[in-house]
Order: sequence, then structure tokens, then C-alpha cells
Amino acid sequence: MEKPLLTLVCLVLLWSCSSDNADEYVPAPVALSVEQPANFPEIKYNMEANPPTDAGFELGKKLFYEGNLSSSGVISCGFCHEQASAFTHHGHTISHGENGLEGFRNTQPIQNLAYFSEFTWDGAAIHLDLQPIIPITAEVEMNETIPSVLEKLQNLPEYPDMFNRAFGTPEINSERMLKALSQFMVMMVSSNSKYDKVVRGEDGVEFTELEAEGRAIFNEKCASCHATDLFSDQTYRNNGIPFNPKFKDEEQGRQRVFGYVSDFYKFRVPSLRNIEYSFPYMHDGRFGTLEAVLDFYAFGMAENGGEIDPILRKKDGRLGIDLSEHDKEAIIAFLKTLTDHEFLNDERFAEF
Repeated sequence: MEKPLLTLVCLVLLWSCSSDNADEYVPAPVALSVEQPANFPEIKYNMEANPPTDAGFELGKKLFYEGNLSSSGVISCGFCHEQASAFTHHGHTISHGENGLEGFRNTQPIQNLAYFSEFTWDGAAIHLDLQPIIPITAEVEMNETIPSVLEKLQNLPEYPDMFNRAFGTPEINSERMLKALSQFMVMMVSSNSKYDKVVRGEDGVEFTELEAEGRAIFNEKCASCHATDLFSDQTYRNNGIPFNPKFKDEEQGRQRVFGYVSDFYKFRVPSLRNIEYSFPYMHDGRFGTLEAVLDFYAFGMAENGGEIDPILRKKDGRLGIDLSEHDKEAIIAFLKTLTDHEFLNDERFAEF
């Protein structure tokens, strides 16, 4: 009698394991740590409110490259943020989106966002979790609505399972979608350039004579705005860039956010990390090379109807920074030491 009973028990167990009604085992998410390089300031993103996990990261990555976040089902976040170009829109002065429409600003790179508290050229996004709402709903970018995006995700078979693994239930809602995107983006830390290895004393790496000279000139003439090892003081400044008549009806800089006239044509001081690959430059992508940028600061600044930052005026009131041709050459050599090839080739952030 023992063998038939044992057989029956085994059959029952096999049936219960294969039954469609059985709960599928879902492994617990594994916590991930956001890198805190020794030469970086403290992280500003609230990790306790949205702790990154392997499942949340993978969901966020899937969403970052998901075309269904746009109305056509084609344009994803990664469409305008290409890894090889420091997650900028390579070859486009002004990014274009749905129906070939163009906005009026250049795509900013995505790196080290965990160390910032405000985002976009004018600081309209004051929390990383909220930032994706802007491109998703902008007519000239992804041209969608959040409810429509959620409905599409619910109808794609892979997403309920991915949300379940990341958040404990298969519910798909806006908070979870945005938190998953943040979990992907906060892990995108760029901190292993030649510059980083030199300042941290790693691997015996040293600046060349020209790079070291460029660093000294940079510290004297550029670091007031491009401060700390994030290479941005995270402020908004009018840098004397001539007003672009092409966007006269749309572009006001930070004034668009709060309406203060004093904020006219003020833009966020961008980080210079991976600047070698994030061209074209400025809020409207008007400069295609670093040489052109430095030429602008040397002799191209002009009154533009706003309050130009006093730090960019000489003692006699004229605009500009005194830069010789050799100064420019040395600064560019230094800026290229900010290129983090490990980050630009990190398979964790790649689409495929």
C-alpha cells in the first residue's frame, strides 16, 4: 500500500506545481547601490523613497527604450538620448520628435542625475521622478498622455510580470513607471574618466603637460560656474549668448518657469563631463565644436535683453573671457580628460 500512496502524493504535487492556478515564484528584488565616487559630492536623490533594485533597474531600462511611451509607438527616451553620444541626440542641434516636429532646445546628456535636484535647461523639473512627464507629454517630443501610456503597457504581456518583480504586484501605475525610470537613471554614474583617475591617484595615471596646463587655466577662468567634480554649480545663468530669432516666440530661458523678468535667457550651467561626445553645444545646439564654444566666450558674447552674469564681464564692463589661442588649446585638451569611455560603453545601459 505504501507505493500506491506515494505515487498518488507525487501526482498531486506534480499537478499542483503545474496548475495554472498556482502562484508563480517571484524572486525578491536584489538591492543595488548607487556609486559614490570619492571625489563626488553627496547624492541628492532620495534613495530611501525609491531604493534601486535589479528588477526595478531592468524595468526602468525596458521603459527607457520603450517606443510605446510615445503616440506613434516608435520614439523612446533612448531615441534622443544615445549612449555613444553621452546620451544626447547626436547630429541634431534641436531634437525632433513625433510627426517630425522640432522643439527649441538641444538634448541634454543623462549622467550623474542622482547628484542633481533640478533638471532640464530651465529647471522646470524639480524631481527626477517627474522629469519624464515633460518629454512624454510634449507635442514636439513624444506627444502622449500618461493614461494612454499605462494602458498600452498593461496590454503588453511582458510588463505585468516585470512590474510584479520590481514592486511586488503586477499593478501598472504612473508612480511605479516613473520610479522605475529613475532607478535606471540614478545608476548611470560617469566617474571613471582620465580626470577622475588622476584626482583619485588611481593606476598611476597622470595628465600630460598640456592637460595639466589646461586644468590650471580652466580652474582660473571656467570653474566658477563649472564647479565641483560634477562640473556644474547647478545654477542658472545668462551667459551672453546672442538671442536666437528663430525661437523668439518660445524661448525665454528660465523666465518660462516662474515668470521673473530677471530670469530671461538664463539657462542651467551644464555639466562638462563627456563633453567631447555631447556636441552640439548650448541650449539651442548652435555650436558644433569646443573651439567654437571657446571662441564665443573669448569674443562672441553680446547683450541679449537679459541680465548677463556679472562674472562674465571684465573690469571695464566689456563682455567676455580673456583666452589666447594657446589657452583654448590647453582647455580643450583638459576637457577631453573628462571623457569616460567605460560609461559610454557600459553594457548595463545599452539598448541591446
